[in-house]
Amino acid sequence: MHKKTTMHDFEVLDSLGKGVYSTVYKVRRLSDYCIYALKKVQLGKLNDKEKQNALNEVRILASINHQNIIQYKEAFIEESTSCL
Repeated sequence: MHKKTTMHDFEVLDSLGKGVYSTVYKVRRLSDYCIYALKKVQLGKLNDKEKQNALNEVRILASINHQNIIQYKEAFIEESTSCL
């Protein structure tokens, strides 16, 4: 059985960029110590159309396989977090 991923599975190393509804962090996943970019989207601030656009962005990123584009790994949703 696969453990559900949460923000507690990552150590935040730095903030890489911030938009109106999201922030991208440089993180280290504690299970393998690999470095990743993690985009945290504040879904509670999005209307239904914006939530659909965010889901479409995840689908597009997951479908891209190119040597010059960073590889998409996974997405997860947390109801509430006080990690960041």
